Amino acid sequence: MTKREVVDTLEEIAVLLELAGENAFKTRAYANAARTLQGLDRDLAELTASGELRELKGIGPALAEKIGTLVATGRLPYLEELRARVPPGLLELLRVPGLGPKRVREVHAKLGIASLAELEYAAESRALQELEGFGEKLQDKILEGIAALKRHADRFLLSDALAMGEEILAAVAALPGARRAAIAGSLRRRCETVGNVDLVAATDDAPALLAAFAALPAVAEVLAPGPAGGSEAAVRLEGGLRVRLRAVPEPDFAGVLRYLTGSREHDEALRAHAAGLGLELDERGLRRGSAPVAAADEDAIFAALGLAAIPPELREGRGEIAAAAAGALPRLLEPGDLRGVLHVHSTYSDGVDTVRGMALAARARGYRYLGVCDHSQSARYAGGMLAADVRRQHEEIDRLNEELGDFRVLKGVECDILADGTLDYPAEVLASFELVVGSVHSRFGLGEAEMTQRLLRAVANPFLDVLGHPTGRLLLGRAAYALDLGAVCAAAAERGVAVEINANPHRLDLDWREVRGFQARGGWIGIHPDAHRTEGLDDVRFGVMAARKGWATRDRVLNALSLEELLAWLRARRAR
Repeated sequence: MTKREVVDTLEEIAVLLELAGENAFKTRAYANAARTLQGLDRDLAELTASGELRELKGIGPALAEKIGTLVATGRLPYLEELRARVPPGLLELLRVPGLGPKRVREVHAKLGIASLAELEYAAESRALQELEGFGEKLQDKILEGIAALKRHADRFLLSDALAMGEEILAAVAALPGARRAAIAGSLRRRCETVGNVDLVAATDDAPALLAAFAALPAVAEVLAPGPAGGSEAAVRLEGGLRVRLRAVPEPDFAGVLRYLTGSREHDEALRAHAAGLGLELDERGLRRGSAPVAAADEDAIFAALGLAAIPPELREGRGEIAAAAAGALPRLLEPGDLRGVLHVHSTYSDGVDTVRGMALAARARGYRYLGVCDHSQSARYAGGMLAADVRRQHEEIDRLNEELGDFRVLKGVECDILADGTLDYPAEVLASFELVVGSVHSRFGLGEAEMTQRLLRAVANPFLDVLGHPTGRLLLGRAAYALDLGAVCAAAAERGVAVEINANPHRLDLDWREVRGFQARGGWIGIHPDAHRTEGLDDVRFGVMAARKGWATRDRVLNALSLEELLAWLRARRAR
């Protein structure tokens, strides 16, 4: 191992020791040793072999032995032990400006944060403000730092990719020579995370359009300009997202858009279906022998194949072609089907805006009701409500409902599901709420059997109306905890407990892959923004995207009910 590598290793040990909470003297010893070695102009292997290393200031026998092991073998068991003790995501957090080892250790110890995604989620929801020294300015600085790091990331949340993708699409559509343009690929299918964006544009001059595309102000780097006279170019945007543009003649637009939308499994199944009809399908379109089958748009391609038009979200090779052939595709949920918003937070716990502010913002968006669900008492990290806070909030909601007239604020709570599966309030407090969302916010490391029993017990509680973000995942940051989700969803469907699609783009939990089967069992889903500020109400759109991708229909969506229907549903829950 070279001197530079040994220095890097000692510096890593110093950081790991600080993250692990070891005493400052021990941490400084490794940091000082790294600086000492950095300043040496002699060969480190010679110093180690001669024993002179021990004579250097700050390097005692124990450190000299470890350095000797590194020089001789290139590895150190002590370092491997430290790496096993410290969650690897904590080192990633140190890349965020404003977060040194002490602050990283604090957010991990007090909030359980161990990844950039978790940190971003906490900063956006203002959960960090509960920690001493984490004021508004530092939270904003952290968010800015995370945004800078994400510019070099390999994958992006759907929300981030969609914002950048729609912006670059508008720019391409406005270029001279672009007759029409569209988003394709995984972004068009509304996948929860996206690696790159595919665009298709119809044009009579592909080279000119591609050159103009590469010169757009939003482009930070041209990755593949494409050969002269070619039809494709790839760039990286200022935000870090990779974008590929395919420029095609107008007659090929529909075929290429369908092909690039994918997925591969869908495309292979569709080609097989076409072959069964004596047709050939490729990326340019549909042919019978050598004669092209005219198709002005994708719907015409599907019609020529004897299929109902398949929405892009469903093109995953999960039975959509057979359903389209049988005329059995569902009428998917639309954003306009939602009548109200449930599960939002206010200043009574960790929200930024007041109950009144959230209610007025929801009403301004055309909703008829709002379910305020602040955190329960055990969530002290999030300002969870004590019984007195609950009474005070309910009195405020009563006054607000008198004032608003045609708009209703429901008295709700996001109640912690404790480790043993009980809810975080006694029965008399739970009975005072009109809506109880139960969520897991702690003890994620339970084994599968224990976590499954925890959620099954919660679902069996007569006061639980909705199971919130049921797997606890944070996209690109924290995997779902171990549980038998099928058993939990089956119990929820049987007992009439709704399961949430948490629409926060960091979560999108329940996963879309589970939605179709759950609704088929008679289960109810709720599409809830988990908003901590008024702007967060708009995250509902991402929940609708996930629901549509899961074949969701409005008839089993809780907040697609009218206010009267919802109140009747909730009363029936209590009666059970």
